[in-house]
Amino acid sequence: MNMIVCIKQVLDPEAPPASFKIDPSSNKVVPSPGVSPVISPFDEQAVEAALRIKDTKGGKITAISLGINLLRDVVKKPLAMGVDELILLEDEAFIEGDSWSTAYALAMAIKKIGDYDLIFCGRQAADWDAGQVGSGIAEILGLPSVTVAKKVDITNGKARVERVIADGYEVIEVSLPALITVSNELGEARYPTIRGIMAAKKKEPIVWKPADIGVEVSQIGAAGRRTRLLKLFQVVREGKCEIIEGDSPEEAAVNLALKLREAKIL
Repeated sequence: MNMIVCIKQVLDPEAPPASFKIDPSSNKVVPSPGVSPVISPFDEQAVEAALRIKDTKGGKITAISLGINLLRDVVKKPLAMGVDELILLEDEAFIEGDSWSTAYALAMAIKKIGDYDLIFCGRQAADWDAGQVGSGIAEILGLPSVTVAKKVDITNGKARVERVIADGYEVIEVSLPALITVSNELGEARYPTIRGIMAAKKKEPIVWKPADIGVEVSQIGAAGRRTRLLKLFQVVREGKCEIIEGDSPEEAAVNLALKLREAKIL
């Protein structure tokens, strides 16, 4: 089994909301001092899904990440978890893309790798939450895809996927090669071992530029965007509390019911 996992370096989603700032003039998030980047948690679960298959079926796992100034201690985490190889699409031309241009760049890198049975992505990135890149990669490569998987098994050359739906899950069987996006219902990703961390430190990632994957700069990153961001803003949440009074509990209850009817809640 040859597997590829797409991972993304993001600002820690567990950081306090007050630490996130937006520059309205450029529609960009302003990096906050003290907030360290991490691998998107959904992507870690995608790595875990691949590792579970490797544990039982064997094979090779290659992780791919796209961006600029990627911190090696962060993007090497999949290597410490048990991934075999790390490829970085690291160039100014790759940044500030939308879901399409990002999916295109990753798809072309996967096409260059060539030999794969399964591609895993997180169900969505923990920063933009769009959930489109995985399906975009599958479309560009002409692959079947299954989204929001909670369990993946390989049986008779096919992937048997338990896929999360609103009131439970459904079981889908898909021929290989295929792309699967992994949801948090898969369970916690494993922690890197000391041995894995030490091994990862000795491994250097492979770095590819646009020319290495056969793409023009106009097709990727900001230049290849097919959408335009009109406004990026932080939601202002306001709360209002009104005390319903009455001379007795019964009267207070009646007054509450009247208020709820006025608000068309009842």
